[in-house]
Amino acid sequence: MTTTTSHIPEHVPESEGPDGGVAAARPARLIHTESTTEIPVHLLFREEPAASSSAPPAEVKLRPAVVGHRPPPEQAEQPAKSAKDDRDTRDIGLRARPSAPGVDPEIAERPARVLPGIAGVLAGTFGAAGCAVTAWWSGVLPPLAVEALGVSAGTGGLGPAQWAAFAGAGALGLFGFGGLARGRTGRAWVLELFGRYRGTVRGTGLLWVNPLLLRRRVDVRLRHWRGDPLPAADRGGVALRVAVLVVWRVRDTARATLGVEDHQGYLRACVEAALLRVPVAAPGAGRGAVQATQDALTRLVAADAGPVGVEVCAVRPLRVEYAPEVAAAMHRRRVAALDARHRASVIGSVVDSVEDTVTRLTMRGLLDLDDYERRTLVKDLTVAFCAGRGDTGA
Repeated sequence: MTTTTSHIPEHVPESEGPDGGVAAARPARLIHTESTTEIPVHLLFREEPAASSSAPPAEVKLRPAVVGHRPPPEQAEQPAKSAKDDRDTRDIGLRARPSAPGVDPEIAERPARVLPGIAGVLAGTFGAAGCAVTAWWSGVLPPLAVEALGVSAGTGGLGPAQWAAFAGAGALGLFGFGGLARGRTGRAWVLELFGRYRGTVRGTGLLWVNPLLLRRRVDVRLRHWRGDPLPAADRGGVALRVAVLVVWRVRDTARATLGVEDHQGYLRACVEAALLRVPVAAPGAGRGAVQATQDALTRLVAADAGPVGVEVCAVRPLRVEYAPEVAAAMHRRRVAALDARHRASVIGSVVDSVEDTVTRLTMRGLLDLDDYERRTLVKDLTVAFCAGRGDTGA
C-alpha cells in the first residue's frame, strides 16, 4: 500500500466503536513531505512476535516512492512553453548572427620550389654551347665563326641525330635563361600552373623559376590608403563625412590574390562598412573619444579583411566634418553652446568679484550696511563689473 498526498479534511466524522458507542474522532494526519516510503500491508497489521520465538523477523526491502502534487494543466504547460520559446530564441539568434567571411581553406601561402640563379645561368650556358657544337658537327656553322675558332668545318650534315641534339640543347638553353628572375625586397610572386596554386616566392636576388609557371607580382610592403570622405554618423545619429587613413599590408599572398578578385577594393568596402557600424566621434571631441573610435574601426576592419590575407594595422580618422545638409545647423548649435559657456563663465567671474569686494569692505569695517543697502551695493557692483567686461571685449 502506498500513501498518497490527497487532500484530507481537517475533521473526520465520528464512528461507532465496537461496544456500540461513539468513538472519539481521530485527528487528520497530513503528509508534509513529498518523499514517502512504500510500506507493505502485512507490516501494518501484524501481531507482536512471541517472547519464546527466537527467529529473527524477516527483512523486508523497502522501495522508495516519490509522490508529487500534480500542478494544474495551465501551470504544467507553461514550463514546456517557456523552454520551447528559449530554444526558438536561441535558434533565431544563431541564424541571425553574421558569419565571418572566409575563403577556401586549401588556399594558404606556402613557399614555392625555386633554384638559385646560378643554376639557370649554367643551364642556359650549356644549352647555348650545345647548340654551337651541334651546328659545327652538322656543318652549318658560319665560315667566319669557323675561322675565328680555328677549327675545321664539320661534315656530318643535318640528320636525325643533329636535329635531336639541336632540340635538346635549345630546350636546355631556353629553360635556363627563360626561368631567370630577380627577386626584390618587399615584392613576391604568386605562381600558378594551369590555374592551380603552386607556391609563393619571397626570395631576393637572382633566382630561377620554372618558366612554365604563371607569375603574379604582389606588393607585400607596409602600405597606407587615404580615401575620399565617406559617410558616417556620430552617437546621436548626425550625418558626418570622415576621411580615414588605413595602414595595411598583405600577409597571405595566396589568399589576397586568389581568394578575392581585388584585395584593395575589398579593403575599401570593409572600411565603408565599418564606418556605417561604428559611431564616429563628432568634430571637436576629446582625445579619448577619438582613440575609442580608432580602436573600434581597426578591430572591425581587421576582422573582415583578415580571412583574405590582408593585415590591417590601423584605421585612423583624419578629417571629420558634418555632412553638407546638416553643417549649417550644427555650426549654429556649436556657436550657441560656446556663447552659453562664455556667458556662464563671465557671470561666475562677476559674482566672485562682487562677493570678494563686499566681503573685504565689510571685514575691514569700511562699511556698515543693512540688508537693503547691501543688496543695493551688490546690484551696483554687478552692473559696473558687467559693463566693464563688455567694454573691454572680454
